[in-house]
This record gives sequence, structure tokens and C-alpha cells, in this order.
Amino acid sequence: MRNATIAKTLFTALSFVTAASAASAAEVSIYTTREPGLIQPLLDSFKASTGITVNTVFLKDGLAERVASEGESSPADILMTVDAGNLVDLVEKGVTQPAESAALNEAVPEQLRDANGHWYALSMRARVLYAAKDLDLTAFNYEDLSDPKWKGKLCIRSGQHPYNTALFADHAAHYGAEETGKWLAGVKDNLARKAAGGDREGAKDILGGICDIAIANSYYVGLMRSGKGGDEQKQWGDAIKVILPTFKDDGTHVNISGAALAKHAPNKAEAVQLLEYLVSAEAQKIYAEANFEYPVRAGVAADPIIAEFGELKIDSKPLTEIVSHRKTVSELVDKAGFDN
Repeated sequence: MRNATIAKTLFTALSFVTAASAASAAEVSIYTTREPGLIQPLLDSFKASTGITVNTVFLKDGLAERVASEGESSPADILMTVDAGNLVDLVEKGVTQPAESAALNEAVPEQLRDANGHWYALSMRARVLYAAKDLDLTAFNYEDLSDPKWKGKLCIRSGQHPYNTALFADHAAHYGAEETGKWLAGVKDNLARKAAGGDREGAKDILGGICDIAIANSYYVGLMRSGKGGDEQKQWGDAIKVILPTFKDDGTHVNISGAALAKHAPNKAEAVQLLEYLVSAEAQKIYAEANFEYPVRAGVAADPIIAEFGELKIDSKPLTEIVSHRKTVSELVDKAGFDN
């Protein structure tokens, strides 16, 4: 009887040790095209609350090809990238699966996720207007970028850059390819200099008197004004005011950072748990504070620098619909000689 009791006790203890060991061994692997450091605070917070270790593999490019070549033996659980077009490409290349999560569907607005649950936005960046501080301008429509009143006064980066092709594709989603072609020709005519450089150069050139307005991403203002980009860039950020443009019949164009569940995720349950955490109020607050990005979850405040721009009303066009116009607008950019 005594031996049986001892055996039972040892078995119970061993079960607890085995369970604890399994829990501590739980992990999730992310393949990401984002610098891991940008999301590390989120991953640290997730591990602290769940005990699940998150491994990150940074891939500058070739994400879909890497996962496809690994096939069923791929260790990737989550595929993380920026730009809705990249997420749509992952689905079309067959390397994702539906997350099947009510929590994700509830937290992420419908137009910011795949209709079948293959990918979800985790944060947003708005395509905004930088304007000279002394300019008498408080509101703006994207359509007005082609207005001759701005001739020689507009700065923008390459028309073929994904930030701009996404905006141009949104215009096409609203008005069709023919109207977008005319609009792009008008925007080209208004350029103060060749379409080139980065978004922050728009603020720099406004300070330098080269242009009066520029189209750029919202989070760069946070990087400049906070001093994270250095003293010189702080001067650029302080030299501009920011306006949230809208389409006349809709809202402000946004693009996203997002993630998809890998097709052969070996740790599917833990991966879905991490995705759900990333859209939680706690994680969304960290996104806003660390990267100056807009939260996708309603009720979570943007960083104060970004909140100064006013209330963001995002465009209602689904990102998947916008992305479907990418190839057409890329051809229109070339036709207009936009980058010449």
C-alpha cells in the first residue's frame, strides 16, 4: 500500500514537471520583413504574460519564397510584413491559412483584414499632407493634388514606391483608371522637383523653401519631432504642420503593418494567441508609443505627437480592393512619366 502511494505521488509530481516543462518550452517563430527591434517590446511583453518564447527571423526580402521552399517543414508560425500588398501576395502564393479567431475579427476593422482571416492589420500609417507652417491651409483633399494652384509647389517620393502606389491605387478604387491617369498627370505637373528621396525629405524641402506641400507617412513626423531621427530632422518636423487629407467622398488613405498565420505553422495555437495579443489594448498602446503608428483597435489613443493631427477617419475601401489596382496604377505612373 505504501509503495503504491509513493508511486502515485511520484507520478503526480512527474506529471507536474512534464507539464511545466512543456509550458516553458512553448514558442512561436516569426518570419518578418520588419526590423525585429521595432516589435521587440511587444514580444517581451507577450512572453512576460504568457511564458511563450518568440523567435524572430529577419528577412529583408524573399519572405514568400523562403516559406514556400521550406514547405511543410517550415518552422514559421507567423509571417509579418508592412504594406497590404505584401500580405495579399502571401495569400496568393499559398503560404498562409485562416486564423479563425473571433478576437481578431472583433478588434480589427473589416477593411483592414482579409475577408477569410488569412491576414490582419496590426498598426496603421496614414498618407498625410506636410505643409509649410505659414500656409493658409487647414483641410485638404487628395483630389486637389492635381489642382494647378499647386504648380511647382509639391514634393513627393517616387511614384513607384509602395507608399505611393497604394495611395494611387486607392484613387483608382474610387474613380477608375481613366480618371486616375488624368489625376496623376496633373500631380506630375505640380511637382517642385523630381519625384525622389524619402518621405522625410518632403519636410526638409519645405523648410528649405523648395516646396510648400508634400505627401508623406504620418509616423515619420513622430520620428522627426521626437528627436529620434536626430537634431536636424527635428528641425524638419518642427517646420511643418500636418493635415489629414481625405478623398472627397470618403476618409484618409492608410496602409498597414500586418501579419498572417503561416500555412504549416507548427505552433498554430500559440501563434493565434500571439496575434490576438498584438491587437489587444495593451499591445496596441505599445505600438503607438514605440513606433508612432496608429492603433487598429478602437479606443486606444495614438501617441500625443500623432494625436495632434486630429481625428483619423480611415478610408472605407477594403485594402484588398485597393491592392487589386496596383498593377494598373504602376503602369499609369510610367505612362505619366511621373518619376522622370
